[in-house]
Amino acid sequence: MLAEATRTGVACPPVRTLFEGGTDLETAYAVQQLNVRRGQDRGRRIVGRKIGLTSVAVQRQLGVDQPDFGALFADMAVPDGGEVPVGRLLQPKVEAEVALVLGRDLPERECTVVDVLRAVDFALPALEIVDSRIAGWDISLVDTVADNASCGLYVLGATPVPLTAVDLRTVTMTMTRGHDTVSEGTGAACLGSPLNAAVWLASALAERGDPLRAGDLVLTGALGPMTPASPGDVFEARISGLGSVRVGFATETEGDRA
Repeated sequence: MLAEATRTGVACPPVRTLFEGGTDLETAYAVQQLNVRRGQDRGRRIVGRKIGLTSVAVQRQLGVDQPDFGALFADMAVPDGGEVPVGRLLQPKVEAEVALVLGRDLPERECTVVDVLRAVDFALPALEIVDSRIAGWDISLVDTVADNASCGLYVLGATPVPLTAVDLRTVTMTMTRGHDTVSEGTGAACLGSPLNAAVWLASALAERGDPLRAGDLVLTGALGPMTPASPGDVFEARISGLGSVRVGFATETEGDRA
């Protein structure tokens, strides 16, 4: 169902009714991995992972006590200041995050903040454009996990910042759509710190035998509320100590322009 929704651009009903009790998380991750492997078989390249559900309020809303994760592919990247074509996504929403790029492997099953601090090469401001293949964003935890953690696209800022130059727990974020502020937050809103989110992810992936490696990109989770995107919108996020990142949404297709 999820693969067909991706192929056709038509969102599908929730998939949770197909899971035992509607809460079988491990089977949901197995579905995610199956579709990720299908992508790899078509030549798509994994470049990292995203973390979702880092907000305690959202966790409570879905009745869970942990984040989730999904795979990031190279073809999900949009250049800073670039534009998302019409029809590329089904029902996009935008959120601002801290991105981390690793310089060392993180293979330990009980990863620590010290391990992450040593492993991170640099941080960047990022916009994650989340998307759901499930109609109306009618999702539970297993829905979003099976759907690759509602991955869509991502945009990275252009100036790397070493962790010695910024305290990720205290960073502040403001995201605008045009001239209007649509989201605000802090690093502490992301599991207390984006570093805590990275520790959780590194430990979870190592436990599954698929640890984070040098060169991997990690999107650590939203610093504030996500905002729906429509054609013609332009979003810009500013994160203190990291800089800004910007993306637009096209109002016409390439064929229309031609």
